[in-house]
Amino acid sequence: MLQNLKEYQQNYLRVLNTNYKRYIHQIVDFNQKLIGIIGARGVGKTTFLLQYLKEHDLPLSKKLYMSADAIDLDSLFEIAFEFSKEGGELLIIDEIHKYKNFEIELKKIYDMLSIKVIFSGSSAIKLDHSKGDLSRRALLYHMKGLSFREFIELKKSIKLPTFSTEEIFRNHVDIAYELGNDFKPFEFFQEYLKYGYYPFYFENEQSYLLKLQETINTVIEVDIPSIFPIEYDKIINLKKLVRLVCQSKPFKINIKELSTKIGINDYQTLYKYLEYLKRGKILNLLRAKTKGDSIFVKPDKIYLANTNLHYSYCDQVEIGTIREVFFMSMFDEKDLTLPSKGDFSIEDTYIVEVGGKTKSYNQIKEMPKSYIVSDDIEIGSGNKIPLWLFGFLY
Repeated sequence: MLQNLKEYQQNYLRVLNTNYKRYIHQIVDFNQKLIGIIGARGVGKTTFLLQYLKEHDLPLSKKLYMSADAIDLDSLFEIAFEFSKEGGELLIIDEIHKYKNFEIELKKIYDMLSIKVIFSGSSAIKLDHSKGDLSRRALLYHMKGLSFREFIELKKSIKLPTFSTEEIFRNHVDIAYELGNDFKPFEFFQEYLKYGYYPFYFENEQSYLLKLQETINTVIEVDIPSIFPIEYDKIINLKKLVRLVCQSKPFKINIKELSTKIGINDYQTLYKYLEYLKRGKILNLLRAKTKGDSIFVKPDKIYLANTNLHYSYCDQVEIGTIREVFFMSMFDEKDLTLPSKGDFSIEDTYIVEVGGKTKSYNQIKEMPKSYIVSDDIEIGSGNKIPLWLFGFLY
């Protein structure tokens, strides 16, 4: 088995066709013994793992890449044990959510072997505390799709800086002006909104939206049922739910109407379905902070997880929705809640209303640290910030 895995590894490394480094290379603490990279299908987890493996200074004989969905594995621990006996020091396991009871196997590897493990899995992955207490051993990172900054870097082969939330709110005029010396924001922004979130766009631009539809269907039909208790004949309800979100503006979501149209008799089941799609990175849910984050609390707004999903999956696209979806997709979901006025509260500090260049400030002018985030402007002024600039948070 080990010999076969080593041969597969050579093939994977041979076809690795990019040297571009995503943002996640800069934030992972590679000194940890057990590291998990969690993210949506297609955001580049496998590429990241192979890049790290290829560039690590260990001899090839001491590092091993394996994909849990590519071969029939009897035991992750036994493979790790055999590899460790041969002097192996770094084991990378891709698509680990495809392996049943992976939590218990990883715990055994962590506790019994002096080998470093980096694994990746679907964003729908669930670390069950009752299965090996993996959560306190593994350091988990959530990998997002391409930011607008990364998309421009790939398009123009240039290097651009990132900025913190605080820096953007404090210095947005100067930042936008300086960035404008390197590129024209609107030369690429519409292309990014339609096609730029998933790196595989650069592999084949013509078939991108079709491949994205296939990716969404795989998450719904394969990934989610492999992790969460949902009957096969109910999967169609998840697809209906996504379609209905396509047709609804975020501020007009009606839970009762959703439940009726999908054919679900109780709200708790609907809330669970929304949670499954959120963990699969197909939906984003926004709630007021006072509601907490229980899955059985009605979300105030429901979004698709990124703008590309709208252009791939929805029959019609509403520009106001696209603006909000872009803004939300650039943040970690834990940083955003719904304020009493405005569209988003960021880190309980900033209040934001998202809109076009003529968006009025009247609705939130009395709120402290409130801002208009405007599409269709290259450089802002005062409390008006260009929307595209939030694509430089990572």
